[in-house]
Amino acid sequence: MKGMGATETAPAGKAAPASHMPMPMTQHASFSWGDRPVVLFAGWPGARGAGAYLLCLLLVLALAALTEALAAASRCVARRGAGAEAGRRVPASSAALLAAAHAARMGTAYLVMLAVMSFNGGVLLAAVAGHSLGFLLARSRVVHPGGGGAAAAAGRDHGLGGGVVGVHPPDGSKA
Repeated sequence: MKGMGATETAPAGKAAPASHMPMPMTQHASFSWGDRPVVLFAGWPGARGAGAYLLCLLLVLALAALTEALAAASRCVARRGAGAEAGRRVPASSAALLAAAHAARMGTAYLVMLAVMSFNGGVLLAAVAGHSLGFLLARSRVVHPGGGGAAAAAGRDHGLGGGVVGVHPPDGSKA
């Protein structure tokens, strides 16, 4: 078939088809520290300067923090929907809300993953910092606003203040 072979050459005096021209490599195969990466969209932030690069880093940080917040929200909805009875079915509204929270969390997680695949060190650090900040704000539960109960009394005995409940394991469980 005409035009299908990899060894086809252009006739003398004519340029080779565009599909046979070598494509320039625009991304690194290892992490780089430049301020002109292409993250998530073609040409963004690219050569738009340091301000656009900082905006890109803030966006990645916010997306990573939002991912952690959505994980905490989906756990809250799951606990609320399950109720006190272990064998009870989840209402359809709770299941729909849980599915929507899961879809949003997966969407933001994949966007963060794609941003990190730009192989830019600053983007990687922004993603890790965003996940850490999101975990700290949404899931760590270091300070309890109520401040009452036995855990608060134990905290006062150790000089930690009345609002400290304790740090839960990193997976978010209360074990």
